[in-house]
Amino acid sequence: MPNLAGIDIGNDSIKIVLENHHEPIIIPNIIAPGYERHILQEEDSPIKALDVVVNSPSLQKKNQRYFVGYLAVEDADNFELEETDNKAESEQSLIVTLTALAYAGVINRQNSSSYERMNDLEFIIGTGLPVRTYAKFNKTLRERLIGEHEITFLTTPELYNRTVKVVIKDALVSIEGAAALFNMSTHDNLAIKDDRLYSGTIGICEIGALTTDFPVIKRMNIDNRFSYGEQIGMANYLDSIIREVEDQFNYTFPSRAKLVQRIKQKNYLIQNIGEGQSNIKPIVDEYFTRAAQRMVDLIKKRWKKYPDIESFYVLGGGAIALQPYITEAAGPMTLRFVQESELQNVYGYLKLARKKSYAHNSI
Repeated sequence: MPNLAGIDIGNDSIKIVLENHHEPIIIPNIIAPGYERHILQEEDSPIKALDVVVNSPSLQKKNQRYFVGYLAVEDADNFELEETDNKAESEQSLIVTLTALAYAGVINRQNSSSYERMNDLEFIIGTGLPVRTYAKFNKTLRERLIGEHEITFLTTPELYNRTVKVVIKDALVSIEGAAALFNMSTHDNLAIKDDRLYSGTIGICEIGALTTDFPVIKRMNIDNRFSYGEQIGMANYLDSIIREVEDQFNYTFPSRAKLVQRIKQKNYLIQNIGEGQSNIKPIVDEYFTRAAQRMVDLIKKRWKKYPDIESFYVLGGGAIALQPYITEAAGPMTLRFVQESELQNVYGYLKLARKKSYAHNSI
């Protein structure tokens, strides 16, 4: 029986949640070319040292070695996605997704009371794409995911030199933001939890790293005419912060992910060369204020074009970072935020995979 999994292929991170395991696995969507590591002390968790060789018929380059996620965050030769990247066709996103899925499946088995050291993992997955790329590329993504993929963990603690075959039996591709609303409006057994959301006309602003999606959902159906996406996200502003910090303080963040870690921890002090520290919060405030105003202007534009929208929800990782700034910029306009905002899509994808599995088993 295949495992069910929800996978949010984010431009900043890959999030995976497995059936019966509420706690998600989050891995930065960053890779670096792999090489023989000089290990002085082994990492305390396998997720911190995903050193892999990935072989997949969907990849142009096969049997290549990569450092993935946290291991690549501070590597000088790492790669983060840019605005021109399309996650449906991205080699990098597929490498991180397959690595994350192999890791999640193996760790899940190891934690099982009936653990067996099996290296074949079968999945039915739910995932999603931005509004602007969904219509053209959902079949492309589905076809690239379905099939057999092989991941070999090299110097990864606990998984040393272990090869795992990931078999994706089926993939249901949804629209980012719409899956989040499905999660917010239903229970785990898919019964309706909030009829106002499930039966209403709801606007979503889902702020990602490289895109911001504005699906309009009426009675759980996507409005084809008014749903829209912008090719802009938090990465633009994070890159500007990194450049400004470098210009002012001669301090370089090796990746957006490293800066995001600091912001999430509210740690705005950077170490000066020599002694002393500098506070980068004024720079963060400046660019996040600009980002928030841009998002609020886009929401107002959407709402004016479709005044029947009853509520507008701001979701995604960007919503967490920008919430106080957006609330201030919105003034008297009511915008709604939710807990675990960045995880609403991945939980929705899992529910959609579950729904597909229920339908298949009832046939």
